[in-house]
Amino acid sequence: MGCTSSIPKRYSIGRWKKNHTNIHEVAVFVPALRIPVAVDLIRPLRGLVPRDTLDKLSSLRSRIVSLSEETLTLTTSVAELQRALEDYLPVLLGLVKPEFRLEASVEFKWKSFGDDGHETCLACAWYELLSVVHMMAMLSLLEANFILLTKDSHDSCERKVSEDSKSVAIDLLLKASGCLEYCVRHLLVHLPMQIRKSLPSDLQEGILESISSQALAQGVEMQLGLALESEKATLSVKRRLACEVVTYFYQAHYNLLGCDTNDAYAKKLFLFIKWKYLEAKAAAYYYHGLILDKGSEPTNHVSAVSCLFAANELLIDSKRASLSYCLAAPVTRIPPAWGVMSHLHKKIPEVASKKSQMYGYLFEEDINGPLQALPDLPEFSLSLRPDDYILPEMDASWKYENRQSQIQTLKAHLKDDGEDTD
Repeated sequence: MGCTSSIPKRYSIGRWKKNHTNIHEVAVFVPALRIPVAVDLIRPLRGLVPRDTLDKLSSLRSRIVSLSEETLTLTTSVAELQRALEDYLPVLLGLVKPEFRLEASVEFKWKSFGDDGHETCLACAWYELLSVVHMMAMLSLLEANFILLTKDSHDSCERKVSEDSKSVAIDLLLKASGCLEYCVRHLLVHLPMQIRKSLPSDLQEGILESISSQALAQGVEMQLGLALESEKATLSVKRRLACEVVTYFYQAHYNLLGCDTNDAYAKKLFLFIKWKYLEAKAAAYYYHGLILDKGSEPTNHVSAVSCLFAANELLIDSKRASLSYCLAAPVTRIPPAWGVMSHLHKKIPEVASKKSQMYGYLFEEDINGPLQALPDLPEFSLSLRPDDYILPEMDASWKYENRQSQIQTLKAHLKDDGEDTD
């Protein structure tokens, strides 16, 4: 899905600064950011990597460390960090080339930017590559969240997001989902099992898959909001999108099963998905009920009312789930209803009450009868897919001829030093 407007240039990521008096609002759930910690690349790689390549590798990583740390002083931007990561990747790729045998030469260190600041240090270049692509995904989620929470987009009662902002946010969600899918399919598989067992919970396969599905779910949810504002969108289109959101959030929940969710952000993710899943089911049953109600048979009307009753109960449950999510550490503000849910918070109770009055007599005629059983939601093939993420080409400084030339120069230099010593 193409961008319909340019992405604003600067988004401070200093919101992650630990400030217990400032409770933030969340539109897109973003796990705790993981940032690199400074390490010495020169010493373990000296003599193994051409000097200009080594200097480039070290300076690019140092820049990422510096930009990440500046989040504490509100002076950096998501765009700058993304560019720094993209510049670093081509040079980093040389360390994972099998013929160079450098995968375990450096211990790379990363830490959580959450409350615990837990550090993970592993001697594995694939771990570094995984962490970089993961960070790119998290920054895309963070940027999508900022776009949806811009100061002029909401008032005290209801957040209003422009169509352009929604379209840009959807693109960012697809980008994040693509990066996370790449992490699972193409990066985790290269890590030795002992390294995989030592990964932080943020990099567990199930967590990565869950956040990827969550991003897709929120993308379709915004598409449903856009459909709601379009006169051309039919009830069938709205029901299909609502059912897709249910499926994506179900996948996100399923992927969490068996994962270590003991840390605060994993628990927060679980509660966020539970809340959004209940909201999605409420929307799906609402639109399903409206379509069933268009039938001419009494059974259609009874089934429609059952769906609308279910939608209303699910909406009530989702409000409780939202409160549980917001109160879980780290505490977040209860968000105002926006997009499709702003509409449905009003319409579901209203329509459920109206239809129950219209068709109440049918329920009385069929008390505890089969007609009152809640119909299953229809299943649809999923229309939204992650963006395809592809790693860049390896930096030219790693090419064989350049590498051999510089290694010969290094050998000659070492030989000269030895002769001078004599």
